[in-house]
Amino acid sequence: MTTRFVTDGGLETDLIFHHGVDLPEFAAFPLLDAAGGRRLLTDYYCAYAAVAARAEVGLLLETPTWRANPDWGARVGFDAAALARVNRDAVGFLRALDTAGCTTVEVSGTLGPRGDGYLPGPAVDPDEAADYHRPQLRAFRDAGADRATALTLTDVGEAVGIARAAAHVGLPVALGFTVETDGRLPGGLTLAQAVARVDADTAPNYYLVNCAHPDHVARGLGDDGPWRRRIQGLRVNASRQSHAELDEATVLDDGDPVELATDHARLVQELPAVQVVGGCCGTDVRHVAALWGQPPDVISAISSST
Repeated sequence: MTTRFVTDGGLETDLIFHHGVDLPEFAAFPLLDAAGGRRLLTDYYCAYAAVAARAEVGLLLETPTWRANPDWGARVGFDAAALARVNRDAVGFLRALDTAGCTTVEVSGTLGPRGDGYLPGPAVDPDEAADYHRPQLRAFRDAGADRATALTLTDVGEAVGIARAAAHVGLPVALGFTVETDGRLPGGLTLAQAVARVDADTAPNYYLVNCAHPDHVARGLGDDGPWRRRIQGLRVNASRQSHAELDEATVLDDGDPVELATDHARLVQELPAVQVVGGCCGTDVRHVAALWGQPPDVISAISSST
């Protein structure tokens, strides 16, 4: 991957805290089934298209389907057929957006973990995970997605399963691990160990780290090595809070976009292969604009419009 890509920020926290949207089970994908929801998502994604156009880099549009798998989908009333439809619709929705001015636009189907995005459960069997995630990946492929991105993974077995399923359906995939404040996966593995274990089975196209502050990610980098070049994406949090603290938060900690950009720049020096840059919890288009070096007057203008 040589093209640099802007991607979006913390979709769910942005919608909940900035727009007052109720997202049961933290699921954004049901918005695709309502005209008002589609208008809200259109405005959301087009703001990031403007960031990419100003930066003169590519735009990676990632579907709002982090929760669109069987376990979470069932909690908001979506059965297997409805999930297949909405995962396909999500790709088509992003394809139809007006992204004039962007140099390159790709659509990625987003998937999340079967369980909680913060708390590791029992070890996941890779074959079971592959069977579980394959229908969502197949829906993305059938709808013409360019790639898939799995976010907020905590378990290596689940990551292996997703990589196997993506290879089976013929869709490029990126695997996103999350880390705790010590820079390790919630189960205790280092990023280097996690990358090595997955690559030894079925190597994805690349890895990213999401849902952690740059300072937290930096603490877990350890010794230099070729594995660092496998991390080609970052979607960081604005907050330095732990996952446990974020899970209980009733007030958004959105930090400071300029400070986040400074912290992020230090991290990127340690991860020179990073090409995909966006945000996660607590971030919005202001933060992502700052990560791409856009000046304070642009960030201020965005702030006044959000």
